[in-house]
Parts: sequence; structure tokens; C-alpha cells
Amino acid sequence: MDTGKDEKEAGVLVSINTSQVKGEIKLPVDEAQLKEDHGIAGDVHAGSAVKQVSLLDDSEIRAMEDRTGVELNPGDFAENLTSSGLDMESFSVGDRVRVGEEVLLEVSQIGKSCHEDCVVKEKTGECIMPEKGLFFRVLEGGNLTPGDTLEPVNEAD
Repeated sequence: MDTGKDEKEAGVLVSINTSQVKGEIKLPVDEAQLKEDHGIAGDVHAGSAVKQVSLLDDSEIRAMEDRTGVELNPGDFAENLTSSGLDMESFSVGDRVRVGEEVLLEVSQIGKSCHEDCVVKEKTGECIMPEKGLFFRVLEGGNLTPGDTLEPVNEAD
């Protein structure tokens, strides 16, 4: 009998963020096209073998604001996707997330090394991407807009 304990809660995409230069804060865009096994068209990290798309939940950004007193916005941690309501700690490498109707992502890495000249670290004194960021490979591409749902996919689905 399934108790639902392993069920992951769905989230909402609150911001899509891109940049054309590494090490910079990403800026929000109204929509994005994700390409299979590539990433977000026009983003500097597209084409990476492992870290094609990055994600951070808004709750982590707000917690950082509370700790540091520094006002932060989606994209300030150079994350491509900012979610709301997604339990980041429940994900493991290999887990999948359906975003909107078309896009399917697979967790390829949790956390990353912080750049020596991390813009966020300069602004706040710390960066949360090394521990809290999720990185994905794009299994199925498509278009995204803020407001799309992020639905964890069970292997049985």
C-alpha cells in the first residue's frame, strides 16, 4: 500500500532567468525555449553535459534574505529557474520533473563549486548554490513561461 510518504509536492515556476556571460547574475525573461540535451536557448550554460539548467526555490532565496538582510531577486544566484513550493531537499540525482506541458528535466547534479569571484557571495557574504542548487539535463525540450507547474515525475508514471 502506498502511503504517499515519498510523494514530492508540485511547485510553480515563478521566474526564468538567463545571461550570456558566466559568473553574472541572470535576468528574468518572459519565456524560454529549452532544447533537448542542451538547455535554455541563448543562456551561457546551455550545451553543458551535466549542468544544462539550474533551479533554486524561492524559499531558499527568502531564507538568505532573512539571514543577511540583503534584498535578493530571482536570478541573483545565477539560477535559470526559480520555483515556489518545491521541496529541493527531496530530490536525488536521476529524479525527473515535468515543467509545463512539454519540458522534462532530470536531476544531474546537486550543488556545485562556487566561483572565486561569485557576484552573490560578494553581495551577501555567502552563496547557497553549492548546497541548495539543483542542476538538470533536458530530456524533452519545449517552451516555458512563469506560472508553469513543476511536477515531480514518479518512475511508475
